Amino acid sequence: MISAYTGTQVRAAEEPLLAAGLGDALMQRAARGLANAVVHELKDSGTRLSGARVVVLAGKGNNGGDGLYAAAFLASRGMRTTAVLTGDAAHPAGLAAFERAGGRVHRLTEAALPGLAAEAAAADVVIDAVLGTGAKGGLRGSAADLIQAITDAHLHGFVVACDLPSGVDADTGEAAAPVLPADLTVTFGGAKSGLLADPGADYAGRVLVVPIGIEEHLPEPALRRLEGPDLARLLPQPARRAQKYSRGVLGVVAGSEDYPGAAVLACRGALAAGVGMVRYLGPPSVADLVRQSCPEVVCSTGTVAESRVQAWLVGSGMGPHDHEQLTRARDAIASDLPVVADAGALPALPAILAPHVVLTPHAGELASLFHRLGRGENRESVEAATLGAVRHAADRTGATVLLKGATTLVAAPWGATYSQADGTPWLATAGSGDVLAGVIGALLAQAGSDVGRFRQLGVEPDGRWAAIAALGAALHGQAGRAASEAVSGGPITAGRVADALPETWGKVSMLSNYGAWKRNSHSQPLR
Repeated sequence: MISAYTGTQVRAAEEPLLAAGLGDALMQRAARGLANAVVHELKDSGTRLSGARVVVLAGKGNNGGDGLYAAAFLASRGMRTTAVLTGDAAHPAGLAAFERAGGRVHRLTEAALPGLAAEAAAADVVIDAVLGTGAKGGLRGSAADLIQAITDAHLHGFVVACDLPSGVDADTGEAAAPVLPADLTVTFGGAKSGLLADPGADYAGRVLVVPIGIEEHLPEPALRRLEGPDLARLLPQPARRAQKYSRGVLGVVAGSEDYPGAAVLACRGALAAGVGMVRYLGPPSVADLVRQSCPEVVCSTGTVAESRVQAWLVGSGMGPHDHEQLTRARDAIASDLPVVADAGALPALPAILAPHVVLTPHAGELASLFHRLGRGENRESVEAATLGAVRHAADRTGATVLLKGATTLVAAPWGATYSQADGTPWLATAGSGDVLAGVIGALLAQAGSDVGRFRQLGVEPDGRWAAIAALGAALHGQAGRAASEAVSGGPITAGRVADALPETWGKVSMLSNYGAWKRNSHSQPLR
């Protein structure tokens, strides 16, 4: 499991070591880790180390000190290093070490800016070390102009961010333009939560965590990401004497005359995710289509109260005028059983929910939910602060909230938040969310009272709903990636995602250690 922390948490973990006079040692470890990462990137790209051109953009604080020390190490390897000092001062010891190593120093002025931007754009490596974890509000003045000019240029080499890309909030992932997109972010002591949430993740590239000696002082993480072994431990497995009812029965209230396919895709997602049985409730014409596509599904036009299930999926493909379906959805939410509430069910939610109700909005649907709760939001404001938005939604509703996106975030109404980025942009296709709802619904139906596998990961029983939703997002994302790779990385349909789920499940279930996960996974290579 990847654990991520706020900048405040990391700085607090550093305090005992700083008080003991170990501040310089921490900086040296960070700088050496950053330098080693640059060396590995150059070697991987086939660039000779001797004579490679490195430009470090150095702010006046400790982040700039990390960058200057790292550039000094690189100069000692024969690289041509240039430092652009973006502030009115620089870290004294770091700057002295850089100059002793033979690095060239330029102070950023308005007159020098075009030439310095051109030099950075032509370099083999640009190290962004302007702002650190304590910065708020982004770049200003000539530093902002420099970053914008480099961003607009056609870069020859690659960009490495020191701890985080300048302008990205370490805690929330909010980004204050301009931000120089990094190919690699080398972060120290622990991943920063803002690197694992959009839009910060858009700028972070790959993320490499360098231990510097503060790790034992870190508290409970602010954000978690499930990896292969975690997923394998969380996957439900049927017992030797299992039968279809003991494996879980999922009730599905989805689809409408306008969107009948949503019901089919939700049922297909559920069937592919291990549930013992699916019971469908809906209009006869939609039920007929479900029977034709999924003969395993038991269809009826009955009521929620008449249906014996362990969990419900409601809302996929439902509209505001589908009164009978909306009544069923409300009854399912009121049943006190686990529920995944998608799409059309979201406008019909009661004001107060419970953690075993999992909401699955995209950014536009979450903005509409906020509007009904009296908070003025639009899609753009949600997308600009996804981590804050998903946590606020969980706090306000009392439900577990899964915010769909390039990075999918899951927040419990207290504490636990997960970030999963296992998918492919090709998952942005009609019906993909219906399959995801089916996967999560199936996992909820199989959750039962067995909480042991959650405790193995430090997840308490009341927090397992968020872990289940994160598991569903990871399986769905990996299935989407597998489906795309089956057509040489090309476009996919939602049905293909459902088809890929059983094999994805099997591969995940066989993972027994982190090394196996890295060999078999195609998830974001955060190390």
